[in-house]
Amino acid sequence: MASGTDRGDTGTSERATVGVTGAAGALGRRVCALAAADPAVGRIVAVDRRPVRGIAGPVRAVEVDLSVADLKPVFEGADVVIHLAQPDGPSRDAVGAAAAGDARIAHRVLEAASAVGATHLVLLSSALTYGAWANNPVPLTEDAPLRPNPGVTAACEKAEVERAAAEWRDDHPGTTVAVLRPTVTLAPEGSGWLARALARGSAPVSPEEPPAQFLDVGDLATAVDLARSARLDGPRNVAPDGWIDADTARALAGGVPRVRLPERLALRVAGLRWRLGLGATPPELLPYTVHPWVVANDRLRSDGWKPTSSNEEAFVAHNAAGPWATVSPRRRQELALAASGAVLLAGVLSVVAVARRRRRRS
Repeated sequence: MASGTDRGDTGTSERATVGVTGAAGALGRRVCALAAADPAVGRIVAVDRRPVRGIAGPVRAVEVDLSVADLKPVFEGADVVIHLAQPDGPSRDAVGAAAAGDARIAHRVLEAASAVGATHLVLLSSALTYGAWANNPVPLTEDAPLRPNPGVTAACEKAEVERAAAEWRDDHPGTTVAVLRPTVTLAPEGSGWLARALARGSAPVSPEEPPAQFLDVGDLATAVDLARSARLDGPRNVAPDGWIDADTARALAGGVPRVRLPERLALRVAGLRWRLGLGATPPELLPYTVHPWVVANDRLRSDGWKPTSSNEEAFVAHNAAGPWATVSPRRRQELALAASGAVLLAGVLSVVAVARRRRRRS
């Protein structure tokens, strides 16, 4: 059941009402604060399963489960709906299952937006939707096709969210829908599952590693706010200028040693580490550690957005120096060789175990 409290003055009926899902998160709180500071906004409906606190201004906080609640009363009167609520990351018990409700919830939010007559939507997608492929251009622009890697539930669900948003706009003439595709986003309160899963050193790597991008959550919040206030329409990549190469990313992570394996063996090892709770990278996400998927921000920059943090600054600001930063280069090399041998042995043992099981079944 939804519950809420109004904070702020009356006499705001001529100004916009903005509904924001995921309002209790690191991104949602910043977006609500930016909207509250806009004189054109009369009221904010801050929606989340968790309590929404610490946002000054004309805010109505609503605790509700988007997957089951009647959302029309929640968004009643909203001119703009900003959908930022995100599913949890993949589960070790059922890989990808936690993300499987993403598109279903987005459909429910779109239905509620229709019911209340909202005329502008801002939806949070992801650069994951482009997929990580060897033939991807560097960087990817918004004109590139969406090719999420099979089995990556989070990416496939976001692609479905985008398809539903485009269909919603076609069915509602005169409306606008901004779809934002951020790269890996970091926050001081704690980054999300994607940032943890793609951390350098969290998975064995193939002989070639892709370049990386890191986005400060504050810069993503200003992109969302611009998409709202300027009523942007269509997709926009959200990323700092440029990208950093694999060596730089590893240096920023404290010089984590590389454990290089052939891609097929790396996939097996990643799966084994995931099942044993030793790694943060789900095996289906491994292509994103192998192939490029960095994005260009030219279109959003032309709208007036400007990032305040570079890739390096965002990474350093939100990641404490790892233990490898205090290890001498010689010792790092020795440990890297030992780690490579151990991981390779684990991979070989995994392959042998699978082969034995198959022989027994036959």
